[in-house]
Amino acid sequence: MLNAKIPATVITGFLGAGKTTMIRNLLQNAKGKRIALIINEFGDLGVDGDVLKGCGIDTCTEDDIVELNNGCICCTVADDFIPTMEKLLERENRPDHIIIETSGLALPQPLVAAFNWPEIKTQVTVDGVITVIDAAAVSEGRFAHDHDKLDAQRAADEELDHESPLEELFEDQIRAADMIVLNKSDLIDADRLEAVKAIVQSQTDRALKIVSAKHGELPIEVLLGLGSATEGEIENRKSHHEIHHADGHEHDHDEFESFVVETGEIADTEKFIAGLKAIIAAHDVLRLKGFCAVPGKPIRLVVQAVGQRIETYFDRAWQAGETPSSRLVVIGLHDLDQAAIAAEIKAAV
Repeated sequence: MLNAKIPATVITGFLGAGKTTMIRNLLQNAKGKRIALIINEFGDLGVDGDVLKGCGIDTCTEDDIVELNNGCICCTVADDFIPTMEKLLERENRPDHIIIETSGLALPQPLVAAFNWPEIKTQVTVDGVITVIDAAAVSEGRFAHDHDKLDAQRAADEELDHESPLEELFEDQIRAADMIVLNKSDLIDADRLEAVKAIVQSQTDRALKIVSAKHGELPIEVLLGLGSATEGEIENRKSHHEIHHADGHEHDHDEFESFVVETGEIADTEKFIAGLKAIIAAHDVLRLKGFCAVPGKPIRLVVQAVGQRIETYFDRAWQAGETPSSRLVVIGLHDLDQAAIAAEIKAAV
């Protein structure tokens, strides 16, 4: 049909849940479907986009990947997202499907609501919102608080009337979802996985479609073609921000901060990774990711860390005009000691 709307999938989830890995696997198994990507990162270094651009996949070329690095997409819908969508729709060779990867700190609701804008609504529909969750992290209690303990604290202190920003993000990303992907399910046993499913389902009154995955590996038929038209449902899936700040004040991310650390080549990778684990633990770093140069290696080393789990792999050769170097984005709660963390990372090198 000439007038058929282009389906768009919004992929959200907390920092380090495995969104980029899942998208990369999806692109590699796209079965000829032409896919456009919009990637929104929190921080100055476009790691996720750069990883995906190195895939070399015919159905998603570098021209099909758009990065929005100027802030959380949920806060810059009018300035960044709408113009980006309009440019995609004006192209002669329009995509078969659009995938949007949000920042791990983004509220999905404002983004999905933007699909109701007149410029977008007649041409695109939200096929589905997929929330990727680190099942192992949730099982360890890292992103899910003890609700009974919190209720007890509230009863004892009338002024404690709010939850942590991490808990709110966790809940909001679940509330917005049409499908939940419990990623890294291979890291926990069946009983713990069932407990995680119960935690996730408890965040909403809607029955959720929950699937498990390891390394973000799921068939394209599972992820795309949900036909949810979520733009028409998102009004019933309000975020904490929308519920508690209905006065029109802008949502912000003052609770979080990020910065980039640049270093030289990593002479001893194992020692460096051990050093990063100690730094992450000492400073309660939520997420660390970037690229490193290794002496004698013509290809760059990707570093992806969430909590104490650090993944490394070589992805592509350094390109002509690139100077091999090491650059890492550090993301954490507000008031990180940036100088100390940077000094310790450089010392670990």
